[in-house]
Amino acid sequence: MSRFLIEVPHEEEEVACARVVEIFLKTGSHYLTHTDWGCMDGDHRAWIIVEVDTKEDARRILPPAFRSNARIVGLNKFDIGQIDAILGHHRPSKKGAA
Repeated sequence: MSRFLIEVPHEEEEVACARVVEIFLKTGSHYLTHTDWGCMDGDHRAWIIVEVDTKEDARRILPPAFRSNARIVGLNKFDIGQIDAILGHHRPSKKGAA
């Protein structure tokens, strides 16, 4: 399975926030009832991290009205070995160094 960040923007008005949160909470979906919200800090978006097979599986977690505006980002982690290998391909050659 892959990990995805689901980001769902919504309108800034207080009543709009309350309605979106209510819809998410009333779905009963474990994912949606554990959503993180930025509203209290003036950032009117919801964030959910899920482990599913595809981006479309992640999108289907959302109520239909929110799917088209959602941004789905595949997440990954790096280890130092991977980074060393990447940077090793981009380091200047030491040819001619004295």
